[in-house]
Amino acid sequence: MNTPDFIQLTTGSIFAHRMRSFLTALGISIGIAAVVLLTSIGEGLHQYVMSEFSQFGTNIIKVQPGTSQTHGANVAALSTVRPLSLGDAGALEKIPSITAVDAVIQGNAEVETHQRQRRTTIYGVGPKFPIVYDIKTSAGSFLPEDNQVSPRPYVVLGSKVRDELFENQNPLGKRVRVGGQRYRVIGVTESKGQILGIDLDDAVYIPTARAMDLFNREGLMEINVKYRESASVDEVLASLKRNLIARHGSEDFTLVTQEQMLEVLSSVLNVLTFAVGALGGISLFVGAIGVLTIMTIAVNERVSEIGLLRALGAKKSLILLIFLGEAMVLASIGGFAGLILGAGGAHLLGILFTALPVHTPWTFVLIAELIAILIGLIAGVLPAKRAANLDPVDALRTE
Repeated sequence: MNTPDFIQLTTGSIFAHRMRSFLTALGISIGIAAVVLLTSIGEGLHQYVMSEFSQFGTNIIKVQPGTSQTHGANVAALSTVRPLSLGDAGALEKIPSITAVDAVIQGNAEVETHQRQRRTTIYGVGPKFPIVYDIKTSAGSFLPEDNQVSPRPYVVLGSKVRDELFENQNPLGKRVRVGGQRYRVIGVTESKGQILGIDLDDAVYIPTARAMDLFNREGLMEINVKYRESASVDEVLASLKRNLIARHGSEDFTLVTQEQMLEVLSSVLNVLTFAVGALGGISLFVGAIGVLTIMTIAVNERVSEIGLLRALGAKKSLILLIFLGEAMVLASIGGFAGLILGAGGAHLLGILFTALPVHTPWTFVLIAELIAILIGLIAGVLPAKRAANLDPVDALRTE
């Protein structure tokens, strides 16, 4: 059989029953559209979170008190864990590959002027905080190098706090109370917006030692270490570990690299993307049932045609290919329509809801179309095999 005749036999039934073919393809297209749309949202969310999380760079290591692993020690040993101190932060800064170290305390307190007050996040940080997290000031300067134990009462305001407390006035040199203690405003940070739900603009920054007194803490919440990008992260980790063990006497701390955090976050987001795509796959399953049903009906309607082809010498393999081809064409048409609906819907969502991160990678588009063709192939196997196994004589007698 030549190619034009094969194409005509494969597509003839599709165009002869347009409404039935349309409804069958519609089931596939809805499933593909759901998969493309949901995975576009999942992938957009993935890229958004990763870009937000990595904007500070990947050459940051967090030192946290306590160890994340247990080694069979008795409970009494837990009391020997030393908190992280300002001395630890100062010692780590002397490591050659380290470019900046920042000791962090965080809490909430009232910030007030003579006329206004606002409860906000208080960050106890050091002068290297802007280097570690790439924070710049829009007015004044950040916290200066000062005595670690008794630093001067200086405060830097986030842009939103400045607007709330001082409106259009220049806050530099003004006095504010943070947790009931008087501070002098020496700077205002540039607007950074929200990063993973954390609003750095709605915060104030005071020296770490004063934050420890304010929140009555004996140790630091964490120490953030930034190292040279050219340095080996394994060597930096080894240096940090040796230094802290020498100071603490044991490994009672946890080192977490930015790369490790990004890997964990990426794996979680990949699972999320797969999960939302799987939800759309339920619609594909329904579409596959529709293709199977329609192809079974098509075989029943074309029994005499199959008998004639077999009587004229058509092999079983040709009959099988004709019906498989018909199922695959139906699924492919539905898949293509679904791609247009899904990608178009994702683009429309991005326009209507600018805050919703949406991204449709071409890889997903290609995989979705291949899945549609595969569904047609699988759903058409049973009807096609039934058609190929029909007895030619019995088929010709069928009216």
